[in-house]
Amino acid sequence: MSPQSQTGPGAPDGGLAAAHELLAAALVEIERYVGASGWDQPSRLFALAPTARLLEAEPVLAGQLTVTAPDQLSSIEQDDFHPGQDVLAGLAAIAWPDTVAGCAVCTERSFLPAGVEDRIPDDPDEAAEFVAAHPAREDIRVVMGALRDGTTYGVARLASHPDELLAGDGLVPALSGALVRTFEWEDTDQS
Repeated sequence: MSPQSQTGPGAPDGGLAAAHELLAAALVEIERYVGASGWDQPSRLFALAPTARLLEAEPVLAGQLTVTAPDQLSSIEQDDFHPGQDVLAGLAAIAWPDTVAGCAVCTERSFLPAGVEDRIPDDPDEAAEFVAAHPAREDIRVVMGALRDGTTYGVARLASHPDELLAGDGLVPALSGALVRTFEWEDTDQS
């Protein structure tokens, strides 16, 4: 596990605006952290925990965090997350303990402009090859996050525009929904 401290605006009041700000700051920091290793990376999963609680539970992590502001979220990479190409299926198998306040996933995808869609083969393997070889292909890195209360947010960077960061609530709704569902597991082992 690799902790990264999250910085940015936020207030400890727990309001919706503060939750969005804390989550957005965490996602920007994750995107920078992952982006430092370049492109063509596998999907990566992060638990989000309040920095104050994380440092209380694991004081030795203080030296590994870039910022230790107690009202921020810190990300802890889940090194055992290996979903392959099906990130949604990988997230469907995740459940978080109560100590986790949120989670985020970083994934890369390629897409083509709308005018090319009708030429993409139906076979998934052929479609992947077609997209990978097409000269109009765009590569994007998306970091989507969700908090335990259902707050979601996302940031994205196009490889063709490395200095611009896209952000918003509805970037990848299916991914946001899958992240929220990781907090909806019920304890079925009740005896």
